[in-house]
Amino acid sequence: MTVGPNSSCATAYVLLEDGTRFDGIAVGAAQAATGEVVFTTGMAGYQESATDPSFAGQILTFTYPHIGNYGVSAEAMESDRIWARAVIMRSAMNTEDAPGAERGWCDWLVDCGIPAISEVDTRALVRHIREAGSMRGGVFPAALGEGDAMDLVRAEPPMAGADFARVVSPAEMTIHGTGDGPRIAAIDTGIKLSIVRHLVERGAVVELHPCATSAEDLLAGDPDAIFLANGPGDPAALDNVVQTLRELVGVKPVFGICLGHQLLCRAVGLETFKLPFGHRGANHPVKDLVTGRIEITSQNHGFAVLGPDGEATIPGDEPVRWETDFGAAQLSHINLYDRTVEGLTLLDVAGATVQYHPEAGPGPNDSLYLFDRFLHQIAEAAV
Repeated sequence: MTVGPNSSCATAYVLLEDGTRFDGIAVGAAQAATGEVVFTTGMAGYQESATDPSFAGQILTFTYPHIGNYGVSAEAMESDRIWARAVIMRSAMNTEDAPGAERGWCDWLVDCGIPAISEVDTRALVRHIREAGSMRGGVFPAALGEGDAMDLVRAEPPMAGADFARVVSPAEMTIHGTGDGPRIAAIDTGIKLSIVRHLVERGAVVELHPCATSAEDLLAGDPDAIFLANGPGDPAALDNVVQTLRELVGVKPVFGICLGHQLLCRAVGLETFKLPFGHRGANHPVKDLVTGRIEITSQNHGFAVLGPDGEATIPGDEPVRWETDFGAAQLSHINLYDRTVEGLTLLDVAGATVQYHPEAGPGPNDSLYLFDRFLHQIAEAAV
């Protein structure tokens, strides 16, 4: 199946591993890129998404039609570079008219060497991914033959089993903040800058450690808590981090967000699985079973945690429990789209997780309270 502009007008195309093709117009760097093709439903925050390390190894499709409306700026960076391998859009914009814009979106993609394609029927592409699941694919110049492009796609390793945390993790530890609040040792598997900023703004001092750091080195500075944040790839491929966490759970309070949620769950003996097409966007409803409130959340993940009986979804809103290697754990949050696990609390040792992103970078502010809850739990554990 081929979808898109008349082939005589197309200057680039998207090719999926099942042979589905979408033609369009090249608006980024003039080169090919392959990766897992995924989609995000956010209406804004395109620069934040592109620079989120969680998109390492992926080609990012935007469901919102107009992307680039307000340009790009240094303030919107979530890391020091673009991590998405390519960008797919319905209608790309390249203006610098918005207040604070420092560069046009498409010009910036070219500057960064990132292929991008516009005029794609993204509705058809997203419907196909929702039905067939996220899969390998690529963005290619029209001059590259489809047979050669498919060879490149099939040479791309699948996301299941992929360890991208070692790709995005820093080489050295850095310290952020000078407050008199808690000292937090974070295992940096691809943390977003806005997460660090929210912790620092609340007085915390955050140590960002490479993901290969040992438990001994993490404890060397006597932190008040261990923190795990977002990041790319399959949590099942990070056994080294999981083993490190097993040496930390029960010694210090441990908290996780997104990939960190999955890793902490695996560390206490739970299992993860790959979602058909993941949760990516800023409009996912999640119920907080502690307060009963429903939050609209920002999410970016392709894997999830299995329920207490090994089920992928949980039908009710009851705070069901797991028996883990470190005592009992209780469901704290549930996704109201597909009933998957969105968070849990460890009951016999200090620790908790959420699957989504409370930092709203980009996204709604409904979940910012979780940073305050997190710091309050650290303070309680210290008493």
